[in-house]
Amino acid sequence: MTTATVAITPKVLRDHGLTLDEYDRIKALLGGREPSFTELGIFSVMWSEHCSYKSSRVHLRRLPTHSRRVLQGPGENAGIIDIGDGWACAFKIESHNHPSFIEPFQGATTGVGGILRDIFTMGARPVAVMDSLRFGPVQDRVGRAPSPAKASQEDVHRNHSILEGVVSGIASYGNCFGVPNLGGETKVEACYSGNPLVNAFALGLVRKDQIFYAKASGEGNPVIYVGAKTGRDGIHGATMASEEFSEASEAKRPNVQVGDPFLEKLLLEACLEAMQTGAVIGIQDMGAAGLTCSTCEMGARGGVGLEIEMDRVPQRETGMNAYEILLSESQERMLLVAQKGREEEVFKVFRKWGLDAVEVGRVIGKPHMRVLEHGAVVADIPNTALTDDAPVYRRPLKRWDPPVARETPEHVQLGEKADLTHNLKQLLASANICSKRWVYQQYDSMVQTNTVEGPGIGDGGVIRVKGSQRALSMALDGNGRWCYLDPKLGAMHAVAEAARNVACTGATPVGATNCLNFANPEKPHIMWQFSQTIDGITKACEELEIPITGGNVSFYNETLGEGIYPTPVLGVVGLLEDVSKATFPHFRKSERSVVLLRGSEPGDATDAEVEFGSSEYAKEILGELWGFPPALELEKEAALQKSIVELISSGLIQSAHDCSEGGLAVALAKAAFSKGIGCQVDLSSHGLATEFVLFGEDAGRIVISCDPANLARIKQLAAKYDISADLLGQTVIGTIEIKVDERVVVSAKIAELRDVYESALERALRSEPAPAAAD
Repeated sequence: MTTATVAITPKVLRDHGLTLDEYDRIKALLGGREPSFTELGIFSVMWSEHCSYKSSRVHLRRLPTHSRRVLQGPGENAGIIDIGDGWACAFKIESHNHPSFIEPFQGATTGVGGILRDIFTMGARPVAVMDSLRFGPVQDRVGRAPSPAKASQEDVHRNHSILEGVVSGIASYGNCFGVPNLGGETKVEACYSGNPLVNAFALGLVRKDQIFYAKASGEGNPVIYVGAKTGRDGIHGATMASEEFSEASEAKRPNVQVGDPFLEKLLLEACLEAMQTGAVIGIQDMGAAGLTCSTCEMGARGGVGLEIEMDRVPQRETGMNAYEILLSESQERMLLVAQKGREEEVFKVFRKWGLDAVEVGRVIGKPHMRVLEHGAVVADIPNTALTDDAPVYRRPLKRWDPPVARETPEHVQLGEKADLTHNLKQLLASANICSKRWVYQQYDSMVQTNTVEGPGIGDGGVIRVKGSQRALSMALDGNGRWCYLDPKLGAMHAVAEAARNVACTGATPVGATNCLNFANPEKPHIMWQFSQTIDGITKACEELEIPITGGNVSFYNETLGEGIYPTPVLGVVGLLEDVSKATFPHFRKSERSVVLLRGSEPGDATDAEVEFGSSEYAKEILGELWGFPPALELEKEAALQKSIVELISSGLIQSAHDCSEGGLAVALAKAAFSKGIGCQVDLSSHGLATEFVLFGEDAGRIVISCDPANLARIKQLAAKYDISADLLGQTVIGTIEIKVDERVVVSAKIAELRDVYESALERALRSEPAPAAAD
C-alpha cells in the first residue's frame, strides 16, 4: 500500500497522536480539504507536544528573557549571551528521556549529539557539555528503614542497566566528538525507575558578528542537505516523546535514533568552514521531526516557503517514501540555504570533509512547505499551519498536595544520639550525595585544554575563554523531591542553587536555560505543578537578575500511570572576568579560618522540623518524607551571591563551597577530601536538635576558608550586604571534628570518610552491601 492510498481513520489519527478536534483543525487550515497521508505525518510531528509546546506555551511566556547581555533568547536553536570583547556564548539544555529509557546507550548518545548541533548551528564552536541525570534506586535498601518507595531487585537491576548504558552513551559521544564534559548532577529517586531523565547541556563560543540563524530568505536560493544519509531510524521520534510509556514501549525501539560522533565532528568542522565562506544564508539542524521541522521552521522564520524534492535526498535505505524521509530522525544532518550562484563554494567545503552536500530544493515566495516526490506534489502546507497556528491548550489546573505528612511523624526521634559520625558516613555513601567518580571518570574533561574546574572538583564547571583573561562557569541543579512537596518553592531553589554554585567559583551569573521534566499534562494537578514551577523560576530569575535564554519541556514522563516528581533542571552560566581568580571548594591549607556565610538566620524549632523532612537525612537515614522544602529569601540569596563574588574578586578567601544536600556536615567533609585538609569547628545549636544543625539543608549558606588576618575585612564586606559571617573554627590536617555546643558529635579521619564517599556508587553497581545501618 502506498501512502497516497492510506485511509485516515480514527485509529490512524490515534496512532499519529492526533485528536478528532485537531484533525478538524488541520482540514480547516488546509482550506477544507483532507490532508494526504504524508501531510498527516507532517502535522503529527509538528503538532506533537515535543515540537509544538502546545500545553506549555501559555505558561512559558511568563519567564523573564531579557537583559542587556541577551543577544538571542528563546525561539532559536540556542540562547546567546554577550560576554564582552566581541565574543558571545551560545548554550542550551534539552531532554532525551524517552529514547534513553527504551535504548539507554543510543538514547544518551543522540541526546548529546542533538544538543551539540543546536550549538554549532548558531555558528558557535562547542567548548563544554554537562548532563543532569535521574535514575531509579541502585540499592534496594537505604539507611535504617526501607525508603518510602522501596525498590525491588528487578527494579534495581534494570536501573543499573539504564544508568550504565546512559553514562556509556554520553561518554562515547562526547569523547569521540572531542568536547570536555564538565560534570553536572546524577540523582536517584524511586519515581525515576520507569522514567529516567537524561538532560544534556552544551555551551559554545562565537564571535558576535558571526552568529547564524535558522532563517531562510531569497526566492530562488538553493536549499542544501548536508551530512549523513537518511534512514528509517527515529521515524515518529517526536511523537514517541509526547506520550507516556506502556507495556508496549519495547516495540518503540526502532523510534530511537542512532548516532555517529565521528561523523558529527566532521559535520561541525564543515559547517563552521562553510559559514566562513559567506555563501550560507541560514542553517538548521535536523533534530526532532527531522527534515519536516527544519524545512517549515526555516521558511516560517523568513516569511518564505521551501520546496523540497524527495528524490534528491541522500538515502541509506532503499524504497523509502516521502512520509518516511520527512519524518526520519536520522542523526548528523543539517539543512542550509545558500546564495544562488555560490552553491559550489558550499559543495567544495563538504567534499573536503567527505560529507554529502546535495541541493534538494529551493526557496519559494509562497510561504508554504511544498514537497515533491517523483515530480508530484505530496504535501503543500502553509508554514504557519505547522508553527504559529498549531494548537495552544490552556489545560485545566488543580491544586494538589502530596500525600505526605506536613508535621514530623511521632515515631521519628531526633536529638538523642551523642555521636553522629556513623550517620555522616551513611549520608556520604547515599546515592544523591556520594561521589559520582564512576560516572565522570568515563568522560574526557580536559580535551581542548581550556578546563579550569572539571567534574568532581568544583561547585560548577569552569573553562577559560582562550585569548582572554575571562572564564565561563556553569552549573546544573534541580531537586525533584522538593518540587514534589512544593513546586514553586522547589523551582526557586533550583535557580538559586545553580546560581550559587556558579557564584562560588567567582563568576557572576549572566544567563540560564531550563529543562522542565513533568508527567502527563492532561492531568490537572500536573499542569498545576508546571504552572507553579514556572512561577517559581520566574520569581527567582527576576530577583537574581538572570534571564532565561531558552530550554526544553519534556512532558509525559509517566509509565503505567506512575509519574515522576516534577523536575525542573536549571543550567546557569556565569562570567568570571579574571580566570586566575577562579575559586575551588576544598580547604587548601591548615590553620585557616572556617567561616559560614549565611543570608538568613536559622528558623525556630518548628520551622526546622518541618523543613528537615525534605532533607537527604530524612530520606536516607530515617526512611521518611514529610514537611516542606527549606524557606528561601531571594533578596538575601541575591546579596549572598554578590558578596561571595566580591570576596573572591578581592582575594580575601581561599575556598568557597555551597552548603546544600546533606547540610553543613556534608559540606565540611567534602571540602576536606581533595587535599586531606579537614577542620575543627564548634557550632551553636540555637536550641535545635543536633541533626538539624549538622544535616539540615537551610538555604543561602556558603562555607569559606581564609587567612585569619582577613577575618575583619570579610565581616566588614558581609555587613555591607547585610549577611552574616560566622567563624566556625579552623582547618587542620587529616581529621574532621565537629562540636555542637562544645560537645563532640562527629570525629573521623578524612581518609575514612573519603573512602566511604568515593566507593559508594561503584559498590552499589557491583551489588555490594551498603554500610551497616545506624543504631
